[in-house]
Order: sequence, then C-alpha cells, then structure tokens
Amino acid sequence: MSVDIKSLINNIKSVFVGKEESVKLLIVSLLAKGHLLIEDTPGLGKTILARALAQSISGDFNRIQCTPDLLPSDITGVSIYNKKEQQFEYKKGPVFANILLVDEINRTTPRTQSSLLEAMGEQQVTADSVTHQLPSPFMVIATQNPIEFHGTYPLPEAQLDRFFMCINIGYPTVLDEINILQMQGIIHPIEKLRSVITVDKILKLQKSVTEIKTSKIVLAYIASIVKGIREHKHVLYGASPRGSIALMQAARAFALIDGKSFVDPNIIKSIAISVLAHRIVVKPKYLSTISSEDIILDVLSNIKVPK
Repeated sequence: MSVDIKSLINNIKSVFVGKEESVKLLIVSLLAKGHLLIEDTPGLGKTILARALAQSISGDFNRIQCTPDLLPSDITGVSIYNKKEQQFEYKKGPVFANILLVDEINRTTPRTQSSLLEAMGEQQVTADSVTHQLPSPFMVIATQNPIEFHGTYPLPEAQLDRFFMCINIGYPTVLDEINILQMQGIIHPIEKLRSVITVDKILKLQKSVTEIKTSKIVLAYIASIVKGIREHKHVLYGASPRGSIALMQAARAFALIDGKSFVDPNIIKSIAISVLAHRIVVKPKYLSTISSEDIILDVLSNIKVPK
C-alpha cells in the first residue's frame, strides 16, 4: 500500500469508526473512477463517510439534498440572460465538483435522477446544445434509505447500472459504538478533518490502476461469473458488460491498495457482491424468497477459483 493511499484511508478512519471494509471499498471506487451508492438505514454514517472522503482530498466538494421538487437544472446548471452582454450565460450547477454527494437520491423524481446519467457515464453535461466537461477526478456518492417507501422514487435499472458499487455499512459493534460516543462528546471529529492528498496524486493513482496486470485466466473468471448470473434460473436480467468491466476495474484498484502488481482471483470473489448485486433483476415470483446477493453467492460456489 502506497503512503498516499494509507494516509487517505487512515484519515477517513479517524472519523468513521469500525468499518474498514466500507472505507476500502470507497477508495476502490474512487481509484477506479467509479461512482458509489451507499444504501442503509438512517444514522449509520452514510453522509459522514462521503464527507470524510471529500474533506480528505484537496478538491472541490458539493452536496445536493434531494427533494421531490428538485429540478434537473438545480443539479446541472441553468442559462441566465445577461442584459448587459445581451446573451445567455451558463451558470454551472453543483455537479461541477470533484466529489458530489447526492443525499437521499431516491427522494427526487426520475426526471431529476436522470439528469445525472450523462455526468456519471461520460463526465460531461450538455445544456442548450453545448457540452461542458466536468472536472477530474469526478465522483458521485449517493445515499438512500432502503426501508422507507413513502415519498420515494426507486432508482431505475439504467441509473443503478451507472453506479460502480453499491455498499451497506451495517451497525457498529459495542466497542466501536463506545468509541463513537467518546469521539463526539464535545465536537464531531469531521469538523477538524483536513485534506491529506491532492487531486493530482489521485489522478496518478487512478492511472496506476490501469497498469495492474490482469491475466486471461482472471478475465475468464470474471466472464464466467457474469455469465453464470445471467443464466441463473432466478434472474430476469443479469449484469451488462459494464458490470464485467466494473468488476475488473474494482479488482485492479483493490490490488493496488493491497500493494500488488496483479489481480488475485480471490479479490474478485470478495468484491463481486458489491459490484454486481445492484445490477441484477430477480424474477418477480422469486423476490420474496431469494436476493441478488444469494444468487451471486450461489454462482460463486459453483465456479472454481483459478490459481
């Protein structure tokens, strides 16, 4: 693990206690140029995790609080007529940032959700037939509460597929919760968090991810997993090639964090659920009896891990 990655992880862990795996997957998404969906119940630190990453990087950070009346232009920007210049001027929206936190993304309408598709897929925004490039690096971190349905709009499959990973944080252990209580006795530690890595270093690390070796055997293992999911008897729609690419890129980023120059097939097995589960559509008649996570575990158990 490089000094920069270690500093970044330790900085986030100083305010986000006890969930090292979640922190690691967050960094994997960043280094692989992916976007992250954090899905869990309220109060488990979804927003803190996103803010901790943003404050650890010396880049631009914006936050959008999703509501039913939020408009696409509230995210991407709007053209305003300048009387003095007698022409329209484009005012950039909050999407123009290195890290964009989209709080409770399922609380805004599908129309507004779709305004992020181009930004997440192509790192650009088109307004009034003019294309505007977003800064690099660019990462969307979205949160949503899966147990609340009133006043929410489920993310369509096309939107879900744009997310590189979907993770759950889970409840802390008793000891971790004691540490959280002690840390927040006077002031929340997030208020004192400082950046430990520059944007330029993040870009160099992202380039290093592409240099991690991935053998044909490993690529075949990835393809076999995705094919097995598509052909599973409980699956209506499986992951697209975008999912296969995401799994490869995630494995590369994970290898870089672990200080390896190649992808170990066991890495793929450990991250398959985080990368693929949200891309699977289970047949309606099986929704009450099986989850996408169960399907992935079933497929993994039937495919031998290559050496």
